[in-house]
Amino acid sequence: MAAAVIGVSAATALTFALLGDGGGPTTPRALTPDEVNRLAITRFLNYQAGGRAVTITVPGTSGGLVITGSIDYRTHTGYGVVRGTGRDASSDGLIQWTATTVLVRPLADPPPTAPASPPVSGWYKRPLRTTGMSLDSSLGIALGLGGDRPDNAALLPQNGAAWVGRDRVRGHRTDIVNGPKAATKTRTSPTVRYWIGPDGTMYRVRAGIASASRPVVFDFDTHPYVPVRPVPGLRPAR
Repeated sequence: MAAAVIGVSAATALTFALLGDGGGPTTPRALTPDEVNRLAITRFLNYQAGGRAVTITVPGTSGGLVITGSIDYRTHTGYGVVRGTGRDASSDGLIQWTATTVLVRPLADPPPTAPASPPVSGWYKRPLRTTGMSLDSSLGIALGLGGDRPDNAALLPQNGAAWVGRDRVRGHRTDIVNGPKAATKTRTSPTVRYWIGPDGTMYRVRAGIASASRPVVFDFDTHPYVPVRPVPGLRPAR
């Protein structure tokens, strides 16, 4: 899947100054050749791995949602448990999705992780909405964080990709960069931020969406990866 690349202006980048290893504010700068290469391969490494475990935190004015699950980047299918935070439990249950379809199975008391084999019944199916729904926008972005080829490294600096700081994510040292927009049909804000390890591994992504006042956060390797098995009758959208 070809990657879409966004430009990030210097003015926009400056508004997102982060703390570096020394504890002081950092100033955005151009990427080094090594950083460009790592940014270019980070989505491809997700595809090469086959799949990743991920926790998706979706903000909301009346309470958010947290999805704990796995994404198969070969078939572009996600599966996991969804829970409400700061809201009632009406959204709690299992969820599986592709680029075009969302299936939910309500549960009054969902388990910490989804069962390896999805239940065969009790699912409600609907189209994945491309606009106006924070959950669906987040699901679409999550699928777009894997691609079957590296991004074009030569285009990243031309389109304003910038280094904005350093951080540690679950013990992993990362560089934080503004980079290419996740390839998705959903609308996102102009800034997608990546936390990338020394070998190009993606550990965290933060992306703005039009329907939410705060960014969605995607945290990888928060729990063991479990291969995604499709709900019977659901065809992956490649």
